[in-house]
Amino acid sequence: MKRLRWPSWIPVDPYILLLLGTVGLAALLPARGPAADVASGASTAAIAFLFFLYGARLSTREALEGLKHWRLHVTVLACTFVVFPLLGLAARGLVPALLTQPLYTGLLFLTLVPSTIQSSIAFTSIARGNVPAAICAGSFSSLAGIVVTPLLAAALLGNSGGGFSADSLVRIVLQLLVPFLAGQVLRRWIGGFVLRHKKVLGLVDRGSILLVVYTAFSEGMVQGIWHQVSAVRLAGLLVVEAVLLAVMLALTWYGGKALGFGREDRIAIQFAGSKKSLASGLPMASVLFGAHASLAVLPLMLFHQMQLMVCAVIAKRRARDPERPAVTPESAAGTRTAVGTGTRSG
Repeated sequence: MKRLRWPSWIPVDPYILLLLGTVGLAALLPARGPAADVASGASTAAIAFLFFLYGARLSTREALEGLKHWRLHVTVLACTFVVFPLLGLAARGLVPALLTQPLYTGLLFLTLVPSTIQSSIAFTSIARGNVPAAICAGSFSSLAGIVVTPLLAAALLGNSGGGFSADSLVRIVLQLLVPFLAGQVLRRWIGGFVLRHKKVLGLVDRGSILLVVYTAFSEGMVQGIWHQVSAVRLAGLLVVEAVLLAVMLALTWYGGKALGFGREDRIAIQFAGSKKSLASGLPMASVLFGAHASLAVLPLMLFHQMQLMVCAVIAKRRARDPERPAVTPESAAGTRTAVGTGTRSG
């Protein structure tokens, strides 16, 4: 029996459809009363388990090996946690003309979350880029995000997040950092099991995120905050996010060239430095924003799908690039001279 596959001609990530279906379920049948308490408790446990698995998967040895390419990783981290937030702050001028304050808060939160791992690796591989660098860059970004994202949120969002406070930082430590560190400590004994069952545990990952989304959007429905969003405002949000993605794709590609990185490294920088992680952002938003998490994660969900569609096209085009420029007799002679003198060309 052949395994069913998602048709390649459909440009929408099937997981995004599951997320949208979960949002629809929360709109039609939101959890209320005791059911809401059960869903909230299950969501809290799911978030802790997610970050426990993240810790169990991250190889400390591979991370230390990746430090050898520190310039690339610093560049990706700067794009993720410096350039992105600066652009998010600049978008403040679009309120209230184009964005409402809650949507802007979600947009700013989007710029604070870490980069992706799986999709960055996949697109870097398709484009024939530096895959090991993409693995390490995504891992470093996710690890740093556990600490950096809450600190940036405390500094830039303040109380505008709807209940964000110092207590949120405590919840971040208990629900995200502690399980992550526990996974790292226990990796020596459970790392093999996690790798052998990564497909099944991957389904657990995604199922946990769906539970987080259902709980967040249920709380939003009960609170009635969805009356604040109109179709015009959503269209404005999409336009802003399209510009944000285009700017970051251009900065990571041409900025990498200006910094002297080669083609393979620039590909890793572009795909790791221009994207945001839905898997990390959703649990963090649930902890930080509580009942307001539904509006806070809406910009991230839209941006996630947009980045997948655009980066898929870019990766395929990069894959058609020539392996290296043609070598002329003059450049070949120069290369032989450089080798003879003990220096490296290029």
